[in-house]
Amino acid sequence: MARIGVQMMMLKSKVEESGPYEVLRRLDTIGFKAVEVSQIPMTPENVAEMRRAADELGTDFGALSAGLEAGPNDSLVDDYAKIVADARTLGASRLRIGMMPFAAMASHQALLAFSRQAEEIAVRLADDGLTLYYHNHHLEFATRGGTSILDFIRAEAPTMRLEIDIHWVQRGGKDPVRTLQKYTGLVDLVHLKDYRIGELPATAFESLQSGDYAGFMQAFTGVVQFGEVGEGNLDWAEIIDQAIASGAQYLLIEQDDQYGRDPYDCLQTSRDNLVALGYADLF
Repeated sequence: MARIGVQMMMLKSKVEESGPYEVLRRLDTIGFKAVEVSQIPMTPENVAEMRRAADELGTDFGALSAGLEAGPNDSLVDDYAKIVADARTLGASRLRIGMMPFAAMASHQALLAFSRQAEEIAVRLADDGLTLYYHNHHLEFATRGGTSILDFIRAEAPTMRLEIDIHWVQRGGKDPVRTLQKYTGLVDLVHLKDYRIGELPATAFESLQSGDYAGFMQAFTGVVQFGEVGEGNLDWAEIIDQAIASGAQYLLIEQDDQYGRDPYDCLQTSRDNLVALGYADLF
């Protein structure tokens, strides 16, 4: 059965304050047992605290994160053995790449090189009992020669599976339900965050009144927000039902920006809304 959990990237400041065990304990009191780890330093101390949470709280590490170069997560090129060891310590069988390197976006050849390198690593990980996933943003839905960047990556890295981010699908101009249908059988991981249209701030109208039309238009086009699940414009019952039908094992709540709210409060709101929709048994 699929589980609803949390993408810990939105809690990285909390981890810095109190350590991963306390964060995972707090999530447990809210009602979350499953997590995906990203942008949390995988130091020996942090990994030990996560292992303690697995042992004492029953925390389920649905996936860990890695990159192909130095960044906020360990590198599969430079830290391969460590990443595999950490996954085994935490009982995680899934690794995900949160984004292609920025340089890979620059040209067809750069994208091809990234995809082929990802495929080589995905094959190597499979030999070690781990599955590699690619997480989309909106840029992957741009088309080159009639093919989306996401489909190009899929063709060149067929061993790598997908983590579909619902908000970024919507922001990329695609329908989340149809996208999940398209990739049925490839989508074990799904990110849940709403697509919310915010209000224009007072500063936008001040810009307009002062003649700064460019400043006003920047605010006008920038009102799209990352919302708590159920607080935006997406049809979550249809999306979650299709995600499960498409094979999702972990549905992970993530909110890139909380706009001043405490992230625990945001997660509580998302959980309450999902329970109200009838998904209490997935927590």
